[in-house]
Amino acid sequence: MFAGIPIGDLVFLAISLVAAGALTGLLAGVFGVGGGAVIVPILYEVFRVIGVPEDVRMPLCVGTSLAVIIPTSIRSFQAHRAKGMVDMSILKIWAIPVVLGVIVGSYIARFAPADLFKVIFVIVAIFSAMRLLFASDRWQLGTEMPGKIVMNIYGAVIGVLSALMGIGGGQLSSLFMTFYGRPIHQAVATSSGLGVLISIPGALGFIYAGWPKMDVLPPLSLGYVSLIGFMLFIPTSIWTAPIGARLAHRLSKRKLEVVFGLFLLIVAARFIWSLVV
Repeated sequence: MFAGIPIGDLVFLAISLVAAGALTGLLAGVFGVGGGAVIVPILYEVFRVIGVPEDVRMPLCVGTSLAVIIPTSIRSFQAHRAKGMVDMSILKIWAIPVVLGVIVGSYIARFAPADLFKVIFVIVAIFSAMRLLFASDRWQLGTEMPGKIVMNIYGAVIGVLSALMGIGGGQLSSLFMTFYGRPIHQAVATSSGLGVLISIPGALGFIYAGWPKMDVLPPLSLGYVSLIGFMLFIPTSIWTAPIGARLAHRLSKRKLEVVFGLFLLIVAARFIWSLVV
């Protein structure tokens, strides 16, 4: 036993998180996302096995995901920027509204029911997947990125939703950029930078949000951030992120869209299952 958790459960926790970390880093590089779409459902199952209470399980997954995304996103962003595909002008416009949106989302998380996190993810993931799989380039709002007012509003929306979903904002920003004619490779590369802007204030916000629940959270938790999950995810996710980035630049535009769309549908199905069962 360690702090009330059986040794067998700790071994299961460690193996699951190390393996998931490798997959998270790979996806962060390929799709320009922080990997939260993988981290959250995996953590949900792992925390279920070790007996984390239902009412704090989902926010604990989201907060831990945001913490894990910090180094993963930095590594992915560096790899994509080295390829010269990141549009820094877009990141500069989004920086302030995205961070403000994350702060608002983190505050909402302090009072939101657990199922809200799942419902938001399912809606966004399915809409994004349908666009990628079936509409291709036909769903467009224009050929140039909109003005600063629209960009600021959407940046704030990305921040709020990303904080509630435990993601780096990659699928939300990629979707928006492709609506305005940006190539999928550039959208993915630029989106990797949002993970840095979202994950740091998001993780701090979830530490604050979960502080009143410290008495029911598992050992080695800091608010809604599991330090065990954070430490075990990091090494392999950092190692595999550059591999994913190299793979992304070798795939054709259409293949990248199809793979990303299928990936989002699989994750959405997992959350729907947890809502109805």
